[in-house]
Amino acid sequence: MGKDVIIACDFASTEEVIRFLDKFNKIRSEVVSCDHVSISVSRPFVKIGMELFYSEGPAIIKTLKERGHKVFLDLKLHDIPNTVKKTMQVLGDYGVDIVNLHAAGGIEMMKAAKEGLMLGAARFADKPKLIAVTQLTSTDEETMHRELLIDRPLKDVVAEYALNAKKAGLDGVVCSAHEAAIIHEVCGDDFLTVTPGIRLAGDSVGDQKRVMTPAAAKAAGADYIVVGRSITGEDKPVGAYTKCREDFID
Repeated sequence: MGKDVIIACDFASTEEVIRFLDKFNKIRSEVVSCDHVSISVSRPFVKIGMELFYSEGPAIIKTLKERGHKVFLDLKLHDIPNTVKKTMQVLGDYGVDIVNLHAAGGIEMMKAAKEGLMLGAARFADKPKLIAVTQLTSTDEETMHRELLIDRPLKDVVAEYALNAKKAGLDGVVCSAHEAAIIHEVCGDDFLTVTPGIRLAGDSVGDQKRVMTPAAAKAAGADYIVVGRSITGEDKPVGAYTKCREDFID
């Protein structure tokens, strides 16, 4: 997997997702540059979160894979190791490309998750990537200290959680782009940093507290950016997506 822009498809139904993605399919015949550019633009990498998955179930994954999309299944598992292992085995059979859990569950939970995921994905040549959430991008340092009772600096906590994920055999972490550089420093350049909280310049930050533009995320060393409302909330989402790709990849 190289650098890419992942669209957070935070919609309420399959119909809404397909209606949105059809806007990208319509441009396929209009793109006259090389094939990989055409495919990247017309079949973007998508993220499916809790709301959509819990309302539509595994069928939404099947639909998207049949349409040629890579899928990041964002369910953020966090439970005892045995439960997470069994759940990951189920998710591995869906053919998703990335799936995640909370690093706060600890090393043993993450090891169990990786084992379960690989068992579930045994029939696929390309195995899914397993990544861990360090701290939510809606959490700032004050919240972490006051509510979560973690008294270490945020960047230190994120780096330590990332190192735990690497020790457990995971492929990377979900983190703010603000922490991408320190994670690569601690865990190596091949350890993936998947960064939500991305906004185009001038966009509202919403409920995010640690945000960054695509260009700044690129400069910070992020491997993937996850972009939601800055694309899905636009009247011309294909243009917004293309702008994100130009700023982050090109």
